[in-house]
Amino acid sequence: MSGNVLYDVPGPKGRARNRLYGGLSTLALLGLIAFIGYRLDDTGQFQSGLWTAYEYTETQQRIVDGLLTTVKTFAIAAALSLVLGALLATARLSDHKPVRWAATVVVEFFRAMPLLIMIFLLYAAVFTSNPMWALVIGLTLYNGSVQAEIFRSGVNAVPKGQSEAAYAIGLRKTQVMASVLVPQAVRMMLPSIISQLVVTLKDTSLGFIILYEELLFVGKSFAQQTRPVNGVYAFIPMVIVFGSLYILMCLALSSVATWVERRTQRSRKGSPPPMTATGAAVMAGPALGAAAPDPGASGADGTNHH
Repeated sequence: MSGNVLYDVPGPKGRARNRLYGGLSTLALLGLIAFIGYRLDDTGQFQSGLWTAYEYTETQQRIVDGLLTTVKTFAIAAALSLVLGALLATARLSDHKPVRWAATVVVEFFRAMPLLIMIFLLYAAVFTSNPMWALVIGLTLYNGSVQAEIFRSGVNAVPKGQSEAAYAIGLRKTQVMASVLVPQAVRMMLPSIISQLVVTLKDTSLGFIILYEELLFVGKSFAQQTRPVNGVYAFIPMVIVFGSLYILMCLALSSVATWVERRTQRSRKGSPPPMTATGAAVMAGPALGAAAPDPGASGADGTNHH
């Protein structure tokens, strides 16, 4: 067949039309990039003097410190959000209605609350002298609520026959969750968990609003404090340098997630158990045409051998 149910292979006119559309789209994109580059060059953003600050050791050390601060904040917030998500998901799956309702209210409230407002309120009301924990708690509450929904959806996505079979052999609900449902759900929801962790990593940049010296705050300080060159501040070099760092961190996290997912799939498949001599004989018997002797069969003389 030349195509499948969902897609018909285009004919000569269709292919020519697709090539035309593709060429026009490419030209439009290149034109937009050229226009942006022209405007940046016209406003002096590509002057070599704007990059001078990044040649100093002190500047490089501040960038490294900001990067380490961002990674530390992300690590704490990611771990706490996963724990909170697991607890809230367990509560939402509880058989007790008050527990389910309370967990639902918490999840829906913190999912609906804008993260920037939450971080600012925590800083202004509770963590005035410690902005790191205002950022960490804000990220934990928001991302933990989202992770709770991911966990709950993953557990509910496991076929009901799995839990019914576990209950049939006498397992309690805790054992069913820990031994049957959660291991299968983790494999299915791992991509969504990692995607939300990437969001958590990027959201650490909101710390600049409460003057927390993470990576974006350091970059913003460079752009504002660096002496202007011909009246131009170094905002574009800051965006290029610090944006690239954020992209590299997200790509590294995605690579780790891909590696974990592959290892999980490999461990799920496993390897077949070793074949014993008896098992090999049983498997080989039908293939070789060997039949098992029948105790009730008659002998060659027509008599039964007992």
